[in-house]
Amino acid sequence: MHPLDNVIWQALTTRQTHFAEICGEARWFLRDITLLSAFREPTDEGYDSLAELAGPGGTAALFLDQPYRPRPGWELIAGPPLLQMIFESGSLPASVSADSTILELGKQDSPEMVDLATITKPGPFGTRTHELGTYLGIRREGKLVAMAGERLKVPGHTEVSAVCTHPEHTGHGYAGVLMTELMRRIIARGETPFLHTREDNPRAIELYQRLGFRTRLRGHLALLRRNQSGSGS
Repeated sequence: MHPLDNVIWQALTTRQTHFAEICGEARWFLRDITLLSAFREPTDEGYDSLAELAGPGGTAALFLDQPYRPRPGWELIAGPPLLQMIFESGSLPASVSADSTILELGKQDSPEMVDLATITKPGPFGTRTHELGTYLGIRREGKLVAMAGERLKVPGHTEVSAVCTHPEHTGHGYAGVLMTELMRRIIARGETPFLHTREDNPRAIELYQRLGFRTRLRGHLALLRRNQSGSGS
């Protein structure tokens, strides 16, 4: 199996086991870090194990090879097609902006990071997501207006994630600046950058292609909620 196949499971069984909660055939990240969840295979046993983790009303985000099909006791909240893209260019692009001061973000910035993610919706983001790796940001007049960071980590690869810019500050190339710096750091560690994006986000895909990413596979996000009774009815 390639490290990027069933990548959430791979992360939670290799480089990010210390963030995992485990039940049978399912694992997920601590809930204040991210909703990302996984099982070894999308079988009845896998979903049953995930149900034990979730409990009544619990929420889980899965990456699936095929569109989610209804399962007893689960409600599909969202299920958009996803692209997994991997960096294949031989060299990094030149920085696209010279007027941006890049800052490292940490615990003290978490409330603003959550606020920015809530506005821009780059994907599941929690109060401790920043603990998964390096997060970089750009401020304007003291306000966090753009960020990007590292999320899933598997052998030889690190994911670039939470790439977002406040709607009032788009058009300045902030996403490209932050991504390029993150990619530089990942490559310097001898790792390959990769990312996930919704297939219906052509503007983001165009940026990622300019930065040297190409589509590795197509999949689906399934954001699921366990019913309140916790039963399969």
